[in-house]
Amino acid sequence: MKKHIEYNTKGTCSRKIHLEIENGVISACRFEGGCSGNTQGVSALVIGMTPEEAIKRLKGIRCGMRPTSCPDQLARALEGALIEPLA
Repeated sequence: MKKHIEYNTKGTCSRKIHLEIENGVISACRFEGGCSGNTQGVSALVIGMTPEEAIKRLKGIRCGMRPTSCPDQLARALEGALIEPLA
């Protein structure tokens, strides 16, 4: 099964994250806004991971003095996706 997620970020330069999870694995990830190189890099690294593994690696990362970051927001989007049933 494939699940598409759109997550509106909070507290970061990026505005939105688009995700696809297929058969329990992240198959696509794209950020709107943010530092292009960093968000492209994070996206490329999580493709092929399970949401649980990506959450474990990314949750709690901060950007400077901010209490969150684009990777942390991705972890939060994935946590939400795990709670919601597949459509």
